[in-house]
Amino acid sequence: MPMSTTSVKQTPCTCDADGNVIATPPPAKIDLRDAHAIRREMASVYRDMRKGTIETQDGTRLCYVLDLIRKAWETGVLAENLEAMERTINMRKSK
Repeated sequence: MPMSTTSVKQTPCTCDADGNVIATPPPAKIDLRDAHAIRREMASVYRDMRKGTIETQDGTRLCYVLDLIRKAWETGVLAENLEAMERTINMRKSK
């Protein structure tokens, strides 16, 4: 019988001077609810790259993903607007 493998999410942790394990709290949730919030996060990543807090290559990757999220958000908004316009047009045609 083959063994099943399961993925276990590991929480990052550190140890104090006595060797006691200290769990690191998860990172704060990032606000990506609209294009303005996504732009602010991209600006934050840019500032971190300028300060040297994160490597430029890592920041570039993060900004690329943020841009993909922005495009997906934008596509969703455009689809909603188009559907609303189509409903309006169809209602006017049926009158």
